[in-house]
Amino acid sequence: MKKLTKSSVDRKIFGVCGGLAEYFGVDSTWVRLAVVLFTLAGGSGVIAYLIAALIIPEEA
Repeated sequence: MKKLTKSSVDRKIFGVCGGLAEYFGVDSTWVRLAVVLFTLAGGSGVIAYLIAALIIPEEA
């Protein structure tokens, strides 16, 4: 069973986008692009990213 964790390899700031990309099996560039688009569309991307950075555990 896959577990959602922050990436320790594909990390730019906190590893959230890299971890989500590994979990869903997509390129991390697409996840980062989605975060930027949500941020530009009202700021929800920043809030969601910070919440995810706090609650998603580190990769073991």
